[in-house]
Amino acid sequence: MDNYPDTGGLSPGIKTLIGTVLAQFALGSVYTWSLFNAPLAAQLNEPVSQVAFTFGIMTLALALASSVSGHLQARFGVRRVTIGAGLLLGASLALTSVVGQLWLLYLTAGLLIGLADGTGYLMTLSNCVRFFPKNKGLASACAIGAYGLGSLGFKYINLYFLAAGGAALSFQMWAVLACVMVVIGGALMHDAPQQKAATNASETDAPADYTLSECFKTPQFWLLVTVFVTICMSGLYVIGVAKDVGELYVHLDAATAAEAVAIIALANLGGRLVLGVLSDRMARSKVVGLALLVCAAGVGMLRFMPLDQYSFYLSVACVAFSFGGAITVFPTLVSDYFGMNHLSQNYGFIYLGFGVGSFMGSVIAALFGGFVAAFSVMLMMIALSLCIAFTIQAPKRDDQPVNHSWQLESSTH
Repeated sequence: MDNYPDTGGLSPGIKTLIGTVLAQFALGSVYTWSLFNAPLAAQLNEPVSQVAFTFGIMTLALALASSVSGHLQARFGVRRVTIGAGLLLGASLALTSVVGQLWLLYLTAGLLIGLADGTGYLMTLSNCVRFFPKNKGLASACAIGAYGLGSLGFKYINLYFLAAGGAALSFQMWAVLACVMVVIGGALMHDAPQQKAATNASETDAPADYTLSECFKTPQFWLLVTVFVTICMSGLYVIGVAKDVGELYVHLDAATAAEAVAIIALANLGGRLVLGVLSDRMARSKVVGLALLVCAAGVGMLRFMPLDQYSFYLSVACVAFSFGGAITVFPTLVSDYFGMNHLSQNYGFIYLGFGVGSFMGSVIAALFGGFVAAFSVMLMMIALSLCIAFTIQAPKRDDQPVNHSWQLESSTH
């Protein structure tokens, strides 16, 4: 697919890794959205809760776009699609700077930014990982770590321009910076070569390639979907309401509760790096299991302990560490089970759980009584997912298109 000439002394894989890190840093900037809720609410004369719903639309659009980005890459190539995503991201942010009505905000910042971000995020990550089959965990950690670091870096960039000129100026500068970074990153990328797939059970170093329709026929695929939804529901809900939990549940003042945002960002990044690297040294399903244990500790503290400032920080840090680490490991776990060559499509479908999970916690809290109910349901789902993570085994494929028998997973990859 990649018909572009390779210039320069760096290999296509290293150039792609550099480009992916650059693009992911810019794409991660969307997680600074909460900075704009209050300014936009005042500007549009709308309740903060209505403006904050924009982020829910954004995460759903992001997940939907991620699920189809692999098909776009197959047709147009990673470079063209990434550059297109960068241009759309810049245009959407620029349009957001001039919106005057809530429905237009939902369209530009919710739908369009989400589609642009999702198109670039999963496709570039999957493509980068395929260049490094023997170090998939490290490559994934670098890419997704950059995505997490982008939310921290752009927090200070956007805060600076918010103070200097308000929301409009901040969106305009954000548009320019993010667009330029994604476009340059995309220009450095190459489509990863096809990986050799196993054709029989003896080829343990190269898992058989499953198409998405073949994945649907395996129980392992749906078990991984369940685990991923659990991870996203727990992580995204706690991250999204951490400041409110600190104020309303732990009874901290606003400034003290807000410090949880920085702690979450650092713990999230730490989880991505630590568990991403660890996943190259032990079975990735077990690494996800470890992440779930840490998450259970954090949610358990929130649900059952009388919290003070520091135990509250520790609890949200546990959840953020778990969330960041698990979503870093998951793409490579999916490639271990279902092969590398259809990773964008296969993980793209699982990634729909990101959008589903982002809503589940809020819906449960709204229907069943707030934070306590949400934490209780999370613990039940985490318990189920722990059982899956520590018992699931890779699908075995012999002569049949898809064989539903299970085989023991290797402890190294």
